[in-house]
Amino acid sequence: MLEVFPEADIYTSVFFMQDNPLFKNKKVITSFIQKIPIFNKYHKLALIFRPKAFESFDFSDYDIVISSSTAESKWIITKPNTIHICYCHTPTRYFWSHYHEYMSMMEFWLLNPIWRWLMPKIVQKLRVLDFIASKRVDYFIANSKNTSNRIKKYYKADSEVIYPWIDTTKFYLSQKKDYYLYVWRVIPYKKFDLVVDTFNNNWKKLIICTNTPNRLQKFLQSISKENITWVLNPSKKDLNKYYSEAKAFLFPPEEDFWLVPIEAMASWTPVIAYKKWWALETVIDWETWIFFKYQTVQSLNDAIYEFEKKQFDSKKIREYALLYDKEIFKKKLLEFVNKIT
Repeated sequence: MLEVFPEADIYTSVFFMQDNPLFKNKKVITSFIQKIPIFNKYHKLALIFRPKAFESFDFSDYDIVISSSTAESKWIITKPNTIHICYCHTPTRYFWSHYHEYMSMMEFWLLNPIWRWLMPKIVQKLRVLDFIASKRVDYFIANSKNTSNRIKKYYKADSEVIYPWIDTTKFYLSQKKDYYLYVWRVIPYKKFDLVVDTFNNNWKKLIICTNTPNRLQKFLQSISKENITWVLNPSKKDLNKYYSEAKAFLFPPEEDFWLVPIEAMASWTPVIAYKKWWALETVIDWETWIFFKYQTVQSLNDAIYEFEKKQFDSKKIREYALLYDKEIFKKKLLEFVNKIT
């Protein structure tokens, strides 16, 4: 978005990336949460402050505001002559589609019992407020067809789908090695437990890359057998190497959209995915992906067995990833903005 609109100012709840070259010479305005210790580093704890943080920003001097939102950034208030476009990654998951799942896997540590007691008492009001906030948006862009359906269901709003992007020029082809790969943050719904249990069962080689050495990660690593290698905080260079050398990338969660398997495919690497939601939107079964139907060890192992019997066309895998190239995203975003203005 910054490449499409390089003169844009940036408003965000907190900001600790001053040394990132992406933000060099950019005007970044933060909210009052930036000044609150602990809450400015742990966004889950700041839940009660985030709506107010985004409502506090003044956009009086702007003609167009684009919010990139999974939750509260769409709560901004603009004047009638200011167009608010929301690029929505999902309606707030812990209020709507995944409320019960979040209730069962809270990550507030010692505060979990308090949140489990409190959340059912306030979630209805939070849903009402979130719905009201959605009406402040003039135009929704959804990151997938699944997200578009959720926007329609929960916010009663139409949206245009523009898929997220990767920079396909950053990925390359290497000689494939005998290991599978999984990459992401270790949080419960990403199904790292399923992956570890499966490879503990089949004894095939697996590399797991993550930048979240939390309690769940430490536990899963402690029960992992020697065929499973954990790589903590890999560099982008190392990650691209793992993508290019892996025999297949694993994609076990339910997701609205997930760029990581697209990055693997940009490295000519096929994907073994849970057969639900975004993974089904545009994928050609057996040509670029293998699917498993249930989030169980048996189902994932069956998919791995099928994968190892199949020959894949690496050219088709790479061509699929090219559909999500950054330049396509930039072109479609600019076309959308020009169309509505």
